[in-house]
Amino acid sequence: MSIFSFVKEAGEKLIDLLTPGNANASEELKKHVEQVGLGNPNITATVDGDKVTVSGEVATQEEKEKIILAAGNIAGVASVEDKITVTGPVVVASKFVVVEKGDTLSAISLRVYGNANQ
Repeated sequence: MSIFSFVKEAGEKLIDLLTPGNANASEELKKHVEQVGLGNPNITATVDGDKVTVSGEVATQEEKEKIILAAGNIAGVASVEDKITVTGPVVVASKFVVVEKGDTLSAISLRVYGNANQ
């Protein structure tokens, strides 16, 4: 299980998705994920305030990461809790990099790869 943080004010604005008491929030979120080309019947999503929890099974690590990003790139979502299991072959997990104010591509490259010229 991992929790990914997102900028709450950024992302696509889905009307009423995060309105308290919205009984259809999970279905609206699932529909949004399908509209961006990542529909998977094995995935469920729940909304609790500004936190989205995604769970289920996917075939690849890439599909898992894209679903997490699609859920997080919605205006009003501050975090996505990942409870998705990858059923396919395990590959090296991707690295997420947090870009901080004042970072340059060289500084990020040095931090991630150990070489500022990569």
